[in-house]
Amino acid sequence: MPVENQTAVPPRSTTRSRRTLLGRRSRRVVLLIHLLAAGSWIGVDVVVAVLVGTGALASEVATRALAYQALGTFLVTPMLVAGLTTLASGVLLGLGSTWGLARYWWVVIKLALNIIMCVLIIVSLAPGMPAVVAHGLALADGVEDPAAVQQLIYPPVVSLTTLGLASWLGVFKPGGRIRRRRGTSAGVPATRSQTRPD
Repeated sequence: MPVENQTAVPPRSTTRSRRTLLGRRSRRVVLLIHLLAAGSWIGVDVVVAVLVGTGALASEVATRALAYQALGTFLVTPMLVAGLTTLASGVLLGLGSTWGLARYWWVVIKLALNIIMCVLIIVSLAPGMPAVVAHGLALADGVEDPAAVQQLIYPPVVSLTTLGLASWLGVFKPGGRIRRRRGTSAGVPATRSQTRPD
């Protein structure tokens, strides 16, 4: 669920802070892991885009063949590890802070996007990688079949767009709470400033 805003202060109850799983120091460690994993995920997608572009546009056949072989061999594992680490650390941040996992729309949407992207890596991207490697090997032998890899532009475009949206959600936190508080301990209805920390 990349990328959580580092400067935002988690919401506090008007009477007392909700007990959380993580202490301040532990939360910072998990946040650091979350940011590094999300940044790594974006970096992998950029590399994928470069390899796809090289495979499609490079003038030398040997360079194109090598790009496709590298893409099919090394893409899935680092992308999936980064995605799952981002997901796990994001879930831990939600459970370990007063943001929660189902209290704010932006958190729920980020979680859903992260899960969807990890599932797509497993069920859609990974099964096609042997064919990409085979195309690279065939290309090195002088066999040209552009149709075999014409769909490769979509994974980095979709992934980078989704990660950009998730980062925007983490910074601007739109949508407010999923369920508003009924009131404070004094019986006064919760105001907007009490229900949204920004």
